Amino acid sequence: MAKVEVKQLLEAGVHFGHLTRKWNPNMAPYIYMERNGIHVINLYKTVAKLDEANEALSKIAASGRKILFVATKKQAKDIVAEKAAKVNMPYITERWPGGMLTNFVTIRKAVKKMASIDRMKKDGTFLTLSKKERLQVDRLRAKLEKNLGSISEMTRLPGALFIVDTMREHIAVKEAQKLNIPIFAMVDTNSDPRDVDYLIPSNDDASKSIDIIMTQVTDAVAQGLAERKSEKAEAAESKKEKAPKKQETKETPEAAPKAEKTEVKVEADDLTKIEGVGPKAAEALVNAGIDTYEKVAKADAEKMKEILTEASSRMAHLDPTSWPKQAQMAADGKWDELKEWQDNVKGGVE
Repeated sequence: MAKVEVKQLLEAGVHFGHLTRKWNPNMAPYIYMERNGIHVINLYKTVAKLDEANEALSKIAASGRKILFVATKKQAKDIVAEKAAKVNMPYITERWPGGMLTNFVTIRKAVKKMASIDRMKKDGTFLTLSKKERLQVDRLRAKLEKNLGSISEMTRLPGALFIVDTMREHIAVKEAQKLNIPIFAMVDTNSDPRDVDYLIPSNDDASKSIDIIMTQVTDAVAQGLAERKSEKAEAAESKKEKAPKKQETKETPEAAPKAEKTEVKVEADDLTKIEGVGPKAAEALVNAGIDTYEKVAKADAEKMKEILTEASSRMAHLDPTSWPKQAQMAADGKWDELKEWQDNVKGGVE
């Protein structure tokens, strides 16, 4: 992935902020200067924050979690839909459905309704309906497709949200905060950066600015997906190689197991697969020595909460009560059971 330069951002107009009278004082650290009544964003900080966000997004994509892109403003809709579709990620470009995250079970029912209408058309039951009923069903299908078609493949809560303009998408921000879902966002000078976990100070009104930031972000996601694909391929190859090696180890039972044990100790598990654990929370736990599913399963919830609070006051709201239970399922390899549990429980909180 080619790293973006300050010159490219400057040409795209990423540095243009809002009028000085509309600014949010919390954005002061990211403002370079004021010119003609308009704030100018510090692009060096934009590049640094963009790199930080890209690294975290790449890790989330590599873990197999979905990233939901949200942009309902006119100049961002088409760009976000195109870029997100390229990396096979869900996106919302029409009106944000209230309860999209906090009432995800009901939203899934609406998506299933859309799938059932498609089945009706395939098996011929649709033709048995009257003309008026067919028209009503077609209208319902078109409405559902418009609002929820882009998230039909999202069977569980996303691992992160990427938002263009947090002021406009404030409901999405509130829902994500309630469920401890990491928020990535393009934040302009009129927005509050405290609501966002990974902010990218940038112009969220110009299409060129949105395009260049989205290109960088989706490239990072694509890189994470490629890493996941290569890891799966390597795991499949290693399984094939291990099969004949079992016969050889019978002759020398002491040497081979020791070599394997030392390798396992070095590797840390991907803790972000536990519902409610974001990249920053996972990093804090790993730094504290809790780097495997087995260690999380044995760890005390209150102790983990203390570790998170010490690492950052912004993680004090996280509730690790269910993390040992999820980690135990992951350690036992019960991934289907874990996924089913996560689908039924909101934000990893029972």
